[in-house]
Amino acid sequence: MRKILGMLRKADERFHMIENGDNIAVGYSGGKDSSLLLYALTLYKKFSKKDYTLQAVCVDLGFESYNTDTISAFTQSLNVPLHIVKTNIAEIVFDIRKEKNPCSLCSKMRKGALYEKVVQAGCNKAAFAHHADDAIETLLMSMMYEARLNTFSPVTWLSRRNITLIRPFVLAREADVEAAVKRQNIPIAKNPCPVDFTTKRAQSKEIMAYLGECHKNAPDNMLRALVQADTYNLWDAAAVASHGKNTQ
Repeated sequence: MRKILGMLRKADERFHMIENGDNIAVGYSGGKDSSLLLYALTLYKKFSKKDYTLQAVCVDLGFESYNTDTISAFTQSLNVPLHIVKTNIAEIVFDIRKEKNPCSLCSKMRKGALYEKVVQAGCNKAAFAHHADDAIETLLMSMMYEARLNTFSPVTWLSRRNITLIRPFVLAREADVEAAVKRQNIPIAKNPCPVDFTTKRAQSKEIMAYLGECHKNAPDNMLRALVQADTYNLWDAAAVASHGKNTQ
């Protein structure tokens, strides 16, 4: 956990994520990432000596096989209040709409339900457990499917909801998250989604694994490229034209 907490602290200090008096709602699905984030934030409160409050918000998509017993027991062990938001998102996405690519719509609806509960719970911040590998995979998907360079931000102000979204694990690698979950014996709830591991993100994860095999530092270098914005050298038309005039 020392490495995870070190990365959390580095992200907090670099991107100014957590302040005294914050009431933070952690988006908690019961998966390895969100479970570790919830646990890490309870430890970081003591480690950083920052005075903030934690709550957990779980959006139940409506899958019959989704069992919230593990989630409830874990939050109780951490003494963190849990809000379970019941929805019929699974029925809408898979049965009614019959989406061929369900992830986008599911994500939008899930976030909408979560943000609504965050506001109702009186929280000023919401925390997602996206890590560094997620950021790199999002960049790859943006390039491949959208023809643009884009990934999520460590801190995002949601003006319509009047809350700030933070990602405290944004500098942590997935392998370190998995190792910490095993060492701490953190209970994980099974993901009931029928398209899990068959999505575009799963494909991007395979690409990243291949790049890591080709050059072990590739993922870390890509993460540095995201953080070091002053090293960008892209084909901005105005900048290219200006550069050409100055060098002729």
